[in-house]
Amino acid sequence: MEVAVQDISDGIPCRREQIQLLVHLLGQGTCALPSSLFVYGPSGCGKTLVTLAVLKRLDIITAHINCIEAYTPRIMFETVLNQLSGTVLSSSNGYTSYASCDNLGDFVKHIKDIGRNRGMPRIAVVVEHSERLRDQDANIMPVLCRLQELTCSTNIVVIFLSSIPVDKFRASTGFMEPIVVHFPQYYKNEVMEILVKLKPEKYSEEFFKNYINLVLSVFYVATKDLPELKHQVQLNFQTYCEPIEKGEAAEGDMRQLWRNIEPHLRKAMNSVYLREVSSDQYERMQKLTEKNEPDHLLSNMSHNAKMELPFYSKFLLIAAYLASYNPARTDRRFFMKYHGKQRKTQAMIKAKERSSNQLVGPKPFPLDRLLAIFYSIVDDRVTPTANIFSQISTLVTLRLLTQIGGDDQLDSPKYKCVVSLDFIRTIARGFAVGVAARVVVSLFEEATGITPRSVGLTFGGLYSLDNEKPIATTG
Repeated sequence: MEVAVQDISDGIPCRREQIQLLVHLLGQGTCALPSSLFVYGPSGCGKTLVTLAVLKRLDIITAHINCIEAYTPRIMFETVLNQLSGTVLSSSNGYTSYASCDNLGDFVKHIKDIGRNRGMPRIAVVVEHSERLRDQDANIMPVLCRLQELTCSTNIVVIFLSSIPVDKFRASTGFMEPIVVHFPQYYKNEVMEILVKLKPEKYSEEFFKNYINLVLSVFYVATKDLPELKHQVQLNFQTYCEPIEKGEAAEGDMRQLWRNIEPHLRKAMNSVYLREVSSDQYERMQKLTEKNEPDHLLSNMSHNAKMELPFYSKFLLIAAYLASYNPARTDRRFFMKYHGKQRKTQAMIKAKERSSNQLVGPKPFPLDRLLAIFYSIVDDRVTPTANIFSQISTLVTLRLLTQIGGDDQLDSPKYKCVVSLDFIRTIARGFAVGVAARVVVSLFEEATGITPRSVGLTFGGLYSLDNEKPIATTG
């Protein structure tokens, strides 16, 4: 058993403890498998890689499904049955599955048949992104946890991979607790150890370590996701080495190398997680910038990418920006037509001397305030349906908003808008978003002549971030 642990650990560094635990739980040879395992941890921490590597090393027949792709029970059941039975969809068999299966009873029966036909081997079903099961039928998760029990003598284990803990999965009836395995986030020194393995042969390890330290100093605060960091390391390494290849600097000239790579890292920071363009497109964009070509091509590509949001999601994002950067006490003044006059106080005069909200950063706001601003800036009468709330969740998933709290059912969630003013301005210019877009496009650019970077969006008018008062109003 220790030999298997060592073999897997050699190929997957910094996960020896988790590998050892999984190997001991699953056993070797003809050992009985546990009914179910629940492997959870943040995205990019090696859950899928380690699990599949352990199953392959232990010679366990595996069916691997992704709940994002298998979005209905029928697709899920038939995909599992095809993989366990060795059925490959092709033109020779008319793209016919092993069996037509759309309910749990047939699924359990076919699992029994496959186990009997293959000589009762050890079988594993790996369910990736298993948090999506909560959106399907309520009895799917409990049945999968008890699949070994329901299939009688079949030696099968179901392994759930998720980014959220098992507490969020518990059903009211029939739920059997799986064995929980936690994958923690990689520490910075572990990320360094993994990324060093990407070193090209023509450069020294010390030089590549210095480069990784430089990249992590920029990106590690924004993301700890290992695939994302790998992408950034591979994407920018050629640019980092250009002064050396041209003979303008040596490997130890860190200042010259940093001066060359710094603007590229700043641009790459704006596309973390968003993936506005592919790696090849991004490299071509960098070359255009270096050759002093007109940068309208670059701005157009970024502009088009940022506009790919649903109609009401753009309103929601603008409302979130307003709620993050405008104080709640100013809502009545900015978002109501007849708000009355406001007398200046000593506190208001002192507040003008303070730093801009843009420098302080976004403030959290409750969901009801976001919706109130949203319904104020939308021209149409929008019914508060589940579609609106699902678009808020999508903005959180895209990391355009950040959710704070709200895990408890009695606790109302709060959010922060984490996009820049340029991002919001691009969305507002792209299509008619009622008052906000008309203000930004018409008043802001044609009537007032105010510098764009000193003005923020508000309901009913432009809001100066410098003097914190409306400078133009509508209607």
